[in-house]
Amino acid sequence: MRISARLASRPTAGAATGTAGATTVAVAVADDGEGIAREHLPRLTERFYRVDAGRSRRLGGTGLGLAIVKHIVNRHRGALAIDSEPGRGATFTVYLPTA
Repeated sequence: MRISARLASRPTAGAATGTAGATTVAVAVADDGEGIAREHLPRLTERFYRVDAGRSRRLGGTGLGLAIVKHIVNRHRGALAIDSEPGRGATFTVYLPTA
């Protein structure tokens, strides 16, 4: 797992009105795991959504983690971006406005 932080421009997709391109702090968490198929990416932040429900239940997952992250980030006028490719891992990036 890798964690990084940098100054960045806010992503335009899903950005609140008037904030696209604004300066933000981007905090990214990346891994080299099995990755997530593209068709699952749009639904990952839905409450109780699980890519692999059987495995998640065995390991104790509820499907709430990313939904909670999304709501916290939205409350702070931020954005969440998820990028993944099967076999190459995933990167979860939180964009938060600078003070």
